[in-house]
Amino acid sequence: MRLLLTSDTHLPKRARALPGELLTAVDRADVVIHAGDWVDLAALDLFAERSARLIGVYGNNDGPELRARLPEVARAELGGLRFAVVHETGPAQGRERRCAERFPGTDVLVFGHSHIPWDTTAPGGLRLLNPGSPTDRRRQPHHTFMTAEVTGGSLRDVTLHRIGAAA
Repeated sequence: MRLLLTSDTHLPKRARALPGELLTAVDRADVVIHAGDWVDLAALDLFAERSARLIGVYGNNDGPELRARLPEVARAELGGLRFAVVHETGPAQGRERRCAERFPGTDVLVFGHSHIPWDTTAPGGLRLLNPGSPTDRRRQPHHTFMTAEVTGGSLRDVTLHRIGAAA
């Protein structure tokens, strides 16, 4: 099962359109996970139209229309792994412990908000993934998103993609 992980698209405030590399990855994915801050309802509609399956949550910059269509926390079983998705997890210091306590029984937590890519594993095995942002890199050197594979109940080939970087 091919996964595409993204967050913090901030359309149309940070970009007028989604990068082609991201859209190509959306089209190839079996499941797209978006960890919030869509900002524009049209962005949600675009992902919903192009995704084979979309799992998303609202973020702190998402208004009432998006909050009416999306949960604050989403959970899904994908290929034998228990996923949770949330926008914000608080400060980096202590994140693994806090998230392991907040999301017991979860194998993978996808989050956003900071625009800073993150890939760690908490004691107890919870994998924490933040794909960064494909449109607003803030203090990061690149715009980013992630892909991963779920095979045989395991998360494999987690890859951070730098948009516009040479392959």
